[in-house]
Amino acid sequence: MESQLGEVRAAISQSGESTFEGAKAKAELEMQELNNVTLNIAVTGVSGAGKSSFVNALRGVQDHEEGAAPTGVEETTMEPTMYPHPTMPNVHIWDLPGIGTERFSAREYIKKVNFNTYDCYLILTSTRVHENDIILSKEIKKNQKNFYFIHTKIDQDVEAEGRKGKTEEETLSLIRNSLEEKDLGSARIFLMSSWMLHKFDFNELICVLEKDLPDNKRNALIQSLPVYSMEILDKKYNTFKKGIWVVAFTSGGVGAVPVPGVSAAFDLPVIAVFLTKCYYSFGLDEKTLTKLSDRVKKPILAKVHESKLIKALSTRSLALLAVELSSWVALEGLEAALRFIPFLGIVTGAVMSFSTTLLALSKGLDELYRAAKEVVKMAEIE
Repeated sequence: MESQLGEVRAAISQSGESTFEGAKAKAELEMQELNNVTLNIAVTGVSGAGKSSFVNALRGVQDHEEGAAPTGVEETTMEPTMYPHPTMPNVHIWDLPGIGTERFSAREYIKKVNFNTYDCYLILTSTRVHENDIILSKEIKKNQKNFYFIHTKIDQDVEAEGRKGKTEEETLSLIRNSLEEKDLGSARIFLMSSWMLHKFDFNELICVLEKDLPDNKRNALIQSLPVYSMEILDKKYNTFKKGIWVVAFTSGGVGAVPVPGVSAAFDLPVIAVFLTKCYYSFGLDEKTLTKLSDRVKKPILAKVHESKLIKALSTRSLALLAVELSSWVALEGLEAALRFIPFLGIVTGAVMSFSTTLLALSKGLDELYRAAKEVVKMAEIE
């Protein structure tokens, strides 16, 4: 019992509260906030800059897949279009029409786009920064929103300059220097390729967004990103790890109510929801792994399915999940017995519910993280 009490004390301290009840109340508020947070990212810029492909890349969707933003050599986006993330529906990537076309002049564009809808703007250009880009950035700044310039299709630039004998480093330096001569104020420019998120400046952009976004929206961003490197996988793991106490305390609160079966009925679904979110965020679902296996020509999907936990999550089987959890949590039966001891039982029931849930969440997260690391290594995308 002492070890369980130690876990509770540590979690209470992490919550910033001084009592179990205070930590529980704070956890419930944070859980409500996390469930209701929405992140809206606007992708805009001149026509032909590759906005739709970039929207698809952010969502981990290929251009030809169902639900992808339509792409083409001509402007294909006629109205601001919201594309929800395929596994994180609270993250919305907006594909905005190209600015400066006959249909959308700079002045009309500014009037038609509701600036308050979006948390930040990614202004894309594939050749040079146009006058319309600068007009748009000044208008966004006037509305006190963050914006970031992105030079896309950098892989094509590197390839083209390579045929002239220039190295990748020389090409990147040349483009950076050229772009920095523009009247962009303090705005930074990131060089990227929608086809190679693991290269160039994508990770730098994510670091800047992390710094600029509020905590709850920052977490939504990290959880929604495709796993393009070991670094982003580590960010995802740490984000989920920090939130475990919130989920565990919501279970602990129900465990304190002396009603037969309440805690057992509550804990398993809560654990399943949390681990399923990790499962999709880590890219361990069958659709994502099938695409990756086909691309790298390795049996990644078969290897991952050796995990009993992943099998339970992929089949959405609470029964299989319960069997796996029972091998981790040997105190579940003790919790049920203690819940009915007068006074002490009520308090201990809450403590035991919290402790068993925390153990299951931690072990489950660690197992999914280990599997995801193996995927990254097998796919050689470190």
